[in-house]
Amino acid sequence: MLWGGVPEGLGLGGAGLTMAEDRCVRAERPGPHRRAGTGVRVLEWGRMVTCRVDASLERVKVGDFAFPLGSYPVEAMEPRPGYSVTFEPADGDAEGEWEEWPDRYVFDIVISSERLESLARHLLTLMPGRVYPILDVLGRDAYREIDPYVSYELIGLDRFTDMVRRFPAFFFEDGLVGFGAMSDEPFMYVFIDEHKIVTLRCQIEQREAVEGVLAAFDLEEMEEPAGADAALHEHRSVLASPEDQSNVLNFEEIIEDLRDEWRLMLNVDPESNLDDQGNELGIVPWRLLARAEYTEEPLVRYVEVLLRASCLAEAEELCREAADALFDREGRVPEVASIVELDRLNAEDFAEMAKAAGDSGAGAGDGVGVVTSRWAG
Repeated sequence: MLWGGVPEGLGLGGAGLTMAEDRCVRAERPGPHRRAGTGVRVLEWGRMVTCRVDASLERVKVGDFAFPLGSYPVEAMEPRPGYSVTFEPADGDAEGEWEEWPDRYVFDIVISSERLESLARHLLTLMPGRVYPILDVLGRDAYREIDPYVSYELIGLDRFTDMVRRFPAFFFEDGLVGFGAMSDEPFMYVFIDEHKIVTLRCQIEQREAVEGVLAAFDLEEMEEPAGADAALHEHRSVLASPEDQSNVLNFEEIIEDLRDEWRLMLNVDPESNLDDQGNELGIVPWRLLARAEYTEEPLVRYVEVLLRASCLAEAEELCREAADALFDREGRVPEVASIVELDRLNAEDFAEMAKAAGDSGAGAGDGVGVVTSRWAG
């Protein structure tokens, strides 16, 4: 069996804003969910998968400006569609571990929601044929607002845009997701954050091409364009996932597929355990979900592991050992296994999950080790 995990990140951090940096008053995050409580996904090769917006949600509009369904103001404001542009000089890290970004222009772009997908499609045509994907998720980790995923493998731009076309509601409406891509030759960075505001960085000679696209969308340069993040606002997930329609994926399933297709890794230091303020946390509770793939049939099963660990690397190792023990007891070893979800929990949530998983001590204790492991569902 081949174990695939979350490789060590390079410390670049998330591409979008953290919740502490903007004026968010609430973010509704979906809870852990697997279809019909089975903990199983059946892989139907060639099946076209998609996602769907919850039809009960209402869009916030101010005049002709439509906000994304998943990120909207909760106080009176006047949106200002348009863009600002500033110059940033070349920079890199002092140790030379990060590749220096060249002199560049930075565009911050606000556009009404119904035009965002088309604008993104046109801006992405300015990028070369191979890019590094980026995904930021406002996840469930108790000590980190944003889960920053990046790829350090170049993938074809067509492969990147295919996934964007497949899940438009997830990318362009959901308030818990930001995404984008970066290229080296030439340097370009395009990111659409969880407010659905576009940040674009490009080399000096590309400015004219970028402004040509923005002019085609009747966007004008201004000092301070304003979207949802310019006021008190809320974030929410907007997806519906009917239990009887397996081709309509839910939030976690889409992220899982993106991690596979875009070769994403969680970009955090695996040997430390810090919160967003840089405080060392020591040993804390974790919930991890491992995926097991079998070659004799198109079947994927999941193992849920609750444990305590002092860092991500330790949590992953404990999860692998616990999952391997389950595989051995069943006498059926998967061809490939990988960790697809990993979140630190507060004590209350951990005790509740441990109790639901059958732990009579409800997660009591404080040392490193596995508390429960079971097939999810």
